[in-house]
Amino acid sequence: MAKKEAQNEVSSVVSDLIDFLNASPTAYHAVDEAKKQLRSAGYEQVSEREDWKLEAGKRYFFTRNYSTIVAFAIGKKYVAGNGFHIVGAHTDSPCLKLKPVSKVTKGGYLEVGVQTYGGGLWHTWFDRDLTVAGRMIIREEKDGSVLYSHRLVRVERPIMRIPTLAIHLDRGVNDGFKINTQSHLLPVLATSIKAELNKAVAENGPVETGVQINGEKVNERTTNNSSKHHSLLLELLASQIDCKPNDICDFELQVCDTQPSIVAGATKEFIFSGRLDNLCMSFCSLKALIDATFSESCLEDETGVKMVALFDHEEVGSNSAQGAGSPVMVDALSRITSSFGPDSKVLEKAIQRSFLVSADMAHALHPNHMDKHEENHQPKMHGGLVIKHNANQRYATNAVTSFIFREIATNHKLPVQDFVVRNDMGCGSTIGPILASGVGIRTVDVGAPQLSMHSIREMCAVDDVKHSYEHFKAYFQEFSHLDAKIIVDI
Repeated sequence: MAKKEAQNEVSSVVSDLIDFLNASPTAYHAVDEAKKQLRSAGYEQVSEREDWKLEAGKRYFFTRNYSTIVAFAIGKKYVAGNGFHIVGAHTDSPCLKLKPVSKVTKGGYLEVGVQTYGGGLWHTWFDRDLTVAGRMIIREEKDGSVLYSHRLVRVERPIMRIPTLAIHLDRGVNDGFKINTQSHLLPVLATSIKAELNKAVAENGPVETGVQINGEKVNERTTNNSSKHHSLLLELLASQIDCKPNDICDFELQVCDTQPSIVAGATKEFIFSGRLDNLCMSFCSLKALIDATFSESCLEDETGVKMVALFDHEEVGSNSAQGAGSPVMVDALSRITSSFGPDSKVLEKAIQRSFLVSADMAHALHPNHMDKHEENHQPKMHGGLVIKHNANQRYATNAVTSFIFREIATNHKLPVQDFVVRNDMGCGSTIGPILASGVGIRTVDVGAPQLSMHSIREMCAVDDVKHSYEHFKAYFQEFSHLDAKIIVDI
């Protein structure tokens, strides 16, 4: 009976991941979805702007910039100086982000000016049904005073497309599809003539400066926004959150694919989706934490703090106020530690007793490009989490941290794989080395294998989602016991 319940639990992980992916077109939406799940599980939100009053045996979370979120559960036997057991991942993915002035009109078309964010496979963004999502700052009047609120927005339907040039006009395109990211990546929003007809109908005639539209006088903000962004786009955004276009003060928006995430393949063994890197690891670690701490009894004998930290801006180097290169992690460890003891020196001791699993998707062996992998290190789908190694510290794994993570897998009969990049190829990196060097915490770099990394549409294996969730959950449940047996610096 217990075995059947366990099977049902892990099978629900996949459907829950699909729901999470479909609800998270941007880092802001991913954090919002994470907040909902944490609150539903009994986690209490704390604010970095306020004093924290924490209790052993309780569960908490906080957000920074609404694009980074840190959740933690404090063991009932925790005392200041004990360790933190952390899984770190990131909420952002390569994408196209709207420029501060996005209004572009060329050749009778309305186009949207965008910036490239991260190292995307930009050719995959052509001929896709696209939309926009992100956050907006909205002006609101309440009880005679003006407030400015943070609102998430998402246009569900396809509103834009980046069309490819016909082969008849570029006969050599199949010899090499070369993209100029400044001039070739502008999404088409509408034709000028249709936009003007739409504007005329909406406004019931041409508008002169100082006249009213729908009973409201055109103000400076309306004029300013309309000079920076297409009015048609502003109207679409305003309609999504039931405000007026002139209430939009500013926004951070990105272009998104409208095709939903799905379980696919002839035997339904794959997940096809955007943003698997790295929302897959974000979700699996978050669900593992929630399920490992679902009740106070789960924390009864715990001496440490279980934590998940999901950071923004990994794809562009993590150097921001909410990235892994910021003080977010140290701030969290310091505030939790100081809540249970006034001695500031115990933080250093706590860090040395702590452990970080840096979870970021890994490169699965590609059947059409097998020469791109080192022959003895070829991670395969269904093969479990991949432990990443790099002698030049592009990954933070060492023998001790690798052993700990592998031993947990052995104890739970979970598959695990190893990866090193070929010597004649460059190696990517993760938040692992950033946190290992910045905080001084023991770290292992891992990730589920996937194909099409940084494409608008990626793929991974259903089995590896289950393996990742089970591995992270086992880590949260067993690390304290295992770490007590590890003898190194004595």
